[in-house]
Amino acid sequence: MKILVTGATGYVGSQLVPELVRAGHEVSCMVRDQTAARNRSALAGTRLIQADALDPASLQSALVGIDVAYYLIHSMDSGKSEFAAHDRQAAGNFAFAARRLGVKRIIYLGGLISTTSKLSDHLKSREETGATLREFGPALTEFRAGIIVGNGSVSFEMIRYLTERLPVMICPRWVVTRTQPIAITDVVAYLVAALTTSESAGEVIEIGGASVETYRSMMLTYAHIACLRRWLIRVPVLTPRLSSYWLNLVTPIPASIARPLIEGLRTEVVCASNSAELFFPGIRPMSYPAAVLNALGRQVPDESLLESVPPESEHASVRRAGVICDARQAKITTSAEHVFAMLQNLGGKNGWPYANRLWQLRGLMDSLLGGVGMSRGRKAEGPLTPGDHLDFWRVEEVITAQSLLLRAEMKLPGRAWLQFVLSPVSTSETRLQIRAWFEPRGLAGELYWWVLYPIHRLIFRGMVSVIKSQAEVCIVGATPRRHGPIHVIRRSE
Repeated sequence: MKILVTGATGYVGSQLVPELVRAGHEVSCMVRDQTAARNRSALAGTRLIQADALDPASLQSALVGIDVAYYLIHSMDSGKSEFAAHDRQAAGNFAFAARRLGVKRIIYLGGLISTTSKLSDHLKSREETGATLREFGPALTEFRAGIIVGNGSVSFEMIRYLTERLPVMICPRWVVTRTQPIAITDVVAYLVAALTTSESAGEVIEIGGASVETYRSMMLTYAHIACLRRWLIRVPVLTPRLSSYWLNLVTPIPASIARPLIEGLRTEVVCASNSAELFFPGIRPMSYPAAVLNALGRQVPDESLLESVPPESEHASVRRAGVICDARQAKITTSAEHVFAMLQNLGGKNGWPYANRLWQLRGLMDSLLGGVGMSRGRKAEGPLTPGDHLDFWRVEEVITAQSLLLRAEMKLPGRAWLQFVLSPVSTSETRLQIRAWFEPRGLAGELYWWVLYPIHRLIFRGMVSVIKSQAEVCIVGATPRRHGPIHVIRRSE
C-alpha cells in the first residue's frame, strides 16, 4: 500500500514510520525541510517529499498516487501563538488536495475531549482539525488520545522533569483532573491496524490505556518506579499562565507550548466509548505503570540524539527525553585500526590518556562511598571483551575498529556510559568521537552533572587531544595491530 505520513519528523510520526516500513508498505514522508530530515534514522527506507500543508501548491507532489495518508500535523509543536488558525488552514488545504488527487482515506490522530466541560484552545483546535478533514477530505478515521506516554512525548516529558527535579511540588488544582494516558506503542499499534480495518473509515475512535489516572497519581507512580521520594502540595492560586511560567523555569518546555498544554490539563479526558475495543479487539492497551516502565527501560546510548548535530562539530552537548550526551571529536591522520588498538590499552596500570590523577581521585571518592573504585584494574593481556571490568567501568560493547562502549559501575545518581566511536574520513584519516552519556535520576543527578561538568569538559577535551597526538606520533614507522575481522560483540543483559 502507498502511504503518506505527514509530521513524520514529529514524535508520533517518527515512531510510526519504522513500523509501516517493517510492515512492507511503500512509505513517503512529507517534511518541510528535506535536507534536515535526510539524516533521521527513523525515516530510513522511505521517500522524502518536501511540502507544507500551509502551501497548497506544494501538496500535489506529496499526495499524487497515495492510497492512505496519515495526518499528524500540529502547529502548537512549533510554538506559534496562532496555532489554532494555522491548524484549520493546514487541515483544509490538505483535505481538499487529498480528495482531488484520489486519496482513499486519511487517518488522523487528535485529542481526547470532554463533553461535560469547556474545552481548552488546544483541545478545541484538535477537534476542529478533525472536523475540517472530515468535511472536505476523503473518508476519515479519527483517533482521539489523551496523554501519550513515551520518551519524547511533550506531556510525558513534563511529568518526567517535574518529578525528577522537584522533591517537593506546589501543585495547582488540575493535578487531580482525571485522564487516561496511553503508551506510544499502543498508539502506533492502533494507527497501523487502521490500515487493514476498512470499517474504521468514517469513525471517531477514542483510545486510552488500561488505567485511569490523575496528574498527581501519574507523578507519584513515576517517582515510585524511578525510586524517588516526592511530596505534592495542592494550592488553589496557580493559574495556567503562572503554571506555564513555572514549567518553563524548571523544564526545557517553552512557555508558548506549556501554556496551551496546561490549559488542556484542566479538562477531564477519559474514554467515553468502547469503539476501540469493537474495531480493534486484538489490541490490549497497557496500564500507565507498565508504560512508564517501558519508557524508563529504554536502551542508552541512543544514537538518534546526535542526528541533528553537524558532523564536523568539535563539541556538541545534546539533551532529549531525560538523556544527556556530551560529544567531542577530532580527525586523526591514521587508520581506525591503529586508534582502536590504542583504545584497547585503556585503564588499569596503563592509566588514562589525560588527567590520570583526576581519574584516580574519582576512584578514591567512589571507594569512600562504598563503590568499586579503581581497585579492579583490568585484565593483564589481550583485547577488551564485553563483560571485562576496566577500573570503575564495565565493557558493554566492542565493535572492532569502530567503537568501544563502557558502562559506569561507580556510585552515581543515575546511569552513565563512556563511548569511543571511530569512523573513516578518508583512506588516511579517522574521526574519533568520545561521547559521555548520562541519564540523571532525580535532583541529585541533575546537580551531579552540572557540578562536575567543568571537570568532565576538561578531561574529555584533553583526552581527545592526547589520543590524537599519540596516534599520529606512534604511526610513524608502525604497523597497526589488528584483532581479527570487524565484528560486533555486546554483553547480553
